Amino acid sequence: MTPGQLALAGLAALAAGIVNAVAGGGTLISFPMLIALGVPPVSANVTNTVALVPGYLGGVIAQRADLDRQDRRLRVLLPAAALGGLTGAALLLLTPERVFEVLVPVLILAAVGVLALGDAVKRRVAERISLAADGAPEHLVGPAVGVFLAAIYGGYFGGGLGIIVLAVLGVILVDTLTRLNALKQVTSLVVNAVAAGVFVLFGDVVWSAAAVMLVCAVVGGFLGGTLASRVPARVLQRIVLVIGVAVAIGYAVTMAT
Repeated sequence: MTPGQLALAGLAALAAGIVNAVAGGGTLISFPMLIALGVPPVSANVTNTVALVPGYLGGVIAQRADLDRQDRRLRVLLPAAALGGLTGAALLLLTPERVFEVLVPVLILAAVGVLALGDAVKRRVAERISLAADGAPEHLVGPAVGVFLAAIYGGYFGGGLGIIVLAVLGVILVDTLTRLNALKQVTSLVVNAVAAGVFVLFGDVVWSAAAVMLVCAVVGGFLGGTLASRVPARVLQRIVLVIGVAVAIGYAVTMAT
């Protein structure tokens, strides 16, 4: 890639890091930018996943205290997340690239829909927590199956994964929203780290872009953390939603012509 293209990829990753820290949905900025720069869709998805993994690690570190006394959940859910991420990554690499190319606008619109429903999901989880009876036995089979299925999607594409995982956890587990969000963070990290590991070994990673994007995404995460109390999350979220819809439509039109 040319220095100018790398600069654009870095700016997109910087914006993605900020958006992920404040509102979520950064993939809808960085992934389309790589496609716009001429990177084939599968390679763009692979490169984007590898570049943005540190952002998930930052989220886990920030909420590590909220993982206290969740050891049993982690022992059950994280292997399911790893297996699902591995399955999704393998599906991406083993199926024809044309399949992913056709699915790109659908996947982007699905991520837009999940992001748009994010606040509603959080409200429903919080309402369920407030109404749930204390002391009920906790069964983890359902959450593990749900996390596994969500992780397949995450390994294959990943836009909006965190909200999907939070919805799955909130359906069955009873805990505070903060603690469930911390569990979501570490689950999402495992899914993306496993998928990134597969892509590093077997995928077509554009390493020059990945290296620049990785650094910029980390910087964006720090900036987003400082801006979180100053910039309304809904404003950024709406901007990302508009970008996502425009990109999906533009990509579909380009494919049809």
